[in-house]
Amino acid sequence: MTDGKPTPAGEAREIVAAFWTALYDRDWARLKTFFTPESIYYDVPTGPGAAARGPEGIEARLKLGLEPLAGYDHGAATVVASDGLVVTEHEEHWRWPTGERVTLPFVSVQHVRDGRITLWRDYWDLGTLMAGAPPNWQDTLASGDLSWIVDVTAEI
Repeated sequence: MTDGKPTPAGEAREIVAAFWTALYDRDWARLKTFFTPESIYYDVPTGPGAAARGPEGIEARLKLGLEPLAGYDHGAATVVASDGLVVTEHEEHWRWPTGERVTLPFVSVQHVRDGRITLWRDYWDLGTLMAGAPPNWQDTLASGDLSWIVDVTAEI
């Protein structure tokens, strides 16, 4: 994921901030504009074998888990940016329609090249999420459309 020119730190930081706004607003059309057809997103706990690629794949991946939520908010964040790299330490607050709530600590690492996010990895604890999520949400994940899954193990 090193194709293209690293985006300068200040610009990369602004791009990722705008990305977070689109994600927490669940503005799916805008969210897709931050990625190239070759962009990769995956959750480290589930590994690069369950990654999503490209704007449509990343959107499908995110919608699978987030659309059923009653609420999804971004907590306090610390952001560190260097040319082509933005690291965000933050928390997410997940709320389901059935009343369950989870605060999930995250570290997100995004590589930004030529003004687009080319690689995005999220580091978080799967046990924390699954312990607080309703069982039917977990069933929804397992039975949802998983056509977006791509194994990028050899690429990262």
